[in-house]
Amino acid sequence: MLDSVKIARRQSEIRQSLAGLVGKEEPTQDEVRNIEALDMEFRTNETRYRAALIAEDTERREAGAELETRSDREWAEVMAGFEMRQVALSLDEGRNLDGKTGEIVSELRSRGGYRGIPVPWEALEVRAGETVASGTPNPIRTAPIIERLFAGSVAARMGGQMVNVGVGELEYPVTTSSVSAGWANGETANVAGPTVYATTDRPLAPDNTLGVQMRITRKTLKQSGTGLEQAVRRDMNGAIEEALDHAVFQGSGSSGEPTGLFAGASGWGIAETAVDAAASWAAFRAEVVDFITGNAATGPGDVRALIRPEVWDYMDGVMVGDGGFKFEFDRMIEALGAVVMSHNALADPTGDPLVTSAVLTTTAGGVPPFFVGTWGAIDLVRDVFSDAQSGALRLTALATMDVTISRAAQTRILTDIQ
Repeated sequence: MLDSVKIARRQSEIRQSLAGLVGKEEPTQDEVRNIEALDMEFRTNETRYRAALIAEDTERREAGAELETRSDREWAEVMAGFEMRQVALSLDEGRNLDGKTGEIVSELRSRGGYRGIPVPWEALEVRAGETVASGTPNPIRTAPIIERLFAGSVAARMGGQMVNVGVGELEYPVTTSSVSAGWANGETANVAGPTVYATTDRPLAPDNTLGVQMRITRKTLKQSGTGLEQAVRRDMNGAIEEALDHAVFQGSGSSGEPTGLFAGASGWGIAETAVDAAASWAAFRAEVVDFITGNAATGPGDVRALIRPEVWDYMDGVMVGDGGFKFEFDRMIEALGAVVMSHNALADPTGDPLVTSAVLTTTAGGVPPFFVGTWGAIDLVRDVFSDAQSGALRLTALATMDVTISRAAQTRILTDIQ
């Protein structure tokens, strides 16, 4: 029982006792002393009651916050126990999935159809110290497998947001009209007439499927330890990340690829500026000014730039032309919020002289410049024929994705940077 409730009940008992004692015309000395004691206790309880209410209010707020976040924390704890090794052995030997891995797979199957074993996107996170069944003989110490090296997600560093869709399509309505205000020209004049409030839908559709194939030898499957768990997770994550970064910016919109920012710039209304000059901070600064005047950014610190490594190499060797003692790249990196370099997200330089492109993005009002949609979970399917003779396991991971932008004013493309 709460302390405040106990105190309130005691106060009610004291009031009843006092009512009986105060009603007497000639109380005895013992009754007078009893009245004084009850009165003192009543006043003390009033202070205790207020303190109890304050303490219990804090406890209620903490308990309420815990209830609001408990489901997310419980899901994260269950997801931390997902083992890719169980999935591989299930596809190879038919071993039953158990523990948290079995619970997650059952939950995903109840929400959608999968040919193989569904693997949640959270399971591809890089972890340290995966759990493995105890008591497994391991006479030889196996060092961690060295995976391929992949760059960090360029799409995430450029402000993109990944959105997971259960089923169907998802649309983001974006305001495209310019609602304006106007003053009344005189005491009896009318204000400006109504302006149409129009929106444009930015759809994400499950039309593009990405596949990743992995071949795991029989020896690898029989080795104990966390090497297999971490290698499969990181290699699959890196391959999907590399392909997705390329598609977000260079996707052609044909041959199964989603439409990237460069291919969809004209259709989406993204501003494209041909620099036709050597790379310099002045060229990037002019686009930052357009961001600010278009209300897409409040200052250069809100803008991110994506450039090729060759552009950095050139700008880091050219001094500014106003007599300063800094290089062009120093001026840019000091002013902008972030400068991201990638040879995967941007096409190789071409022509004579060599020219390349760059992308500028900004997050306005908390809205990311573009969205990357994923559907459901990753469908992990086994190929039982390709490597049957060697006893190896051939896995195919299928992921459905799409790309769309939010406001066209939050993205700008610079071309023909020499």
